[in-house]
Amino acid sequence: MTRASEDTAMHPAERLLFVDLETTGANAFNDRITEIGIVTVEPDGRIDRWSSLVNPGVPISSFIRQLTGIDNAMVADAPAFGDLAHELDARLSQGLFIAHNARFDYGFLHHAFVRTGRALHAEALCTVKLSRRLYPQEKKHSLDTLIARHALVPAARHRALADADLLWQFWCRLQAVMPAATLADAVTALRHLPKIQMPEIATVETHTVASAAA
Repeated sequence: MTRASEDTAMHPAERLLFVDLETTGANAFNDRITEIGIVTVEPDGRIDRWSSLVNPGVPISSFIRQLTGIDNAMVADAPAFGDLAHELDARLSQGLFIAHNARFDYGFLHHAFVRTGRALHAEALCTVKLSRRLYPQEKKHSLDTLIARHALVPAARHRALADADLLWQFWCRLQAVMPAATLADAVTALRHLPKIQMPEIATVETHTVASAAA
């Protein structure tokens, strides 16, 4: 699907927030965010794409550097999450939080907000679960599988904004091929307010990573 199809897709009646993160690892308690990408789709169809690298405050491992292409030098002068928290709070409020494996992205953002003395409070929808519900005959529902199955067009892989944009493409594809009632029923059944375990101590995150060799 091409960007041009955005103009003809049926737009939803609420703000949709397609979110993707890159991180230093898989543990939301111990690892940190390195990049955030958000595609915001307003009820009137307006689309806003926003992204930022994030200084994680810890070195990025060679495995993550190879996976994402994000290295220590790239984030050395990037803002810390705390510097972005106010803007992110505004961007993520009053909308449906949509991510692939939403528990991962929501959990990382939740704990990052907690460390800055804020909170994330938004209903979430997981596109893995949505794909499973709408295509129960299929065994695989990874993002790479969705790209191939639905002819999505990646600008890149494992970069936050490009992957968030793939989720918006997937949503447009579903609107084009699924009966509206079927899609609406699936979304209603799957959307929820995540319950994330709170860390025992919330500390304000102010540290940054100094320049390091990639």
